[in-house]
Amino acid sequence: MDPEALRTVARERFQVAIAGGLGPLNGRVFRIGHLGDMNAPMLMGCLAGIEAAMVVQGVPYGTGAMDAAIRCLARV
Repeated sequence: MDPEALRTVARERFQVAIAGGLGPLNGRVFRIGHLGDMNAPMLMGCLAGIEAAMVVQGVPYGTGAMDAAIRCLARV
């Protein structure tokens, strides 16, 4: 996986800002960028954008995370 390409697709196609990891996590994780308050529905949109960017980039990942997050939010 090319982390920079994933960030570019997320930003340009899905308007989601993600950044690389810092220090020893550089190249291993990404961070979600946001300004100000963020609530659960906003986070869901962000996660969906990241998942869509992963599909576009052909990044293999386990499915079901969005469904699990929705079920978790519905219980709150």
